[in-house]
Amino acid sequence: MRTYYFDTKDGVPVRDRIGLEFASAAAAITHSKQMASKIRRENPSGDVDRHVVVVDESGKEIHREAIYPA
Repeated sequence: MRTYYFDTKDGVPVRDRIGLEFASAAAAITHSKQMASKIRRENPSGDVDRHVVVVDESGKEIHREAIYPA
């Protein structure tokens, strides 16, 4: 299992300092899609530049999920 971090960014990043463990990058990416959907449901309008960014243990960004797709 590897640890992945889920930052949110919309100009100013909000860093995830704890992270979550997943068996694969694909599973972490699926989680980011679920996070974006939950944020969208709780706050139906928002900045189109806001994203959930998946970062692996080495600090490399592996995926960027739009919360409010254009």
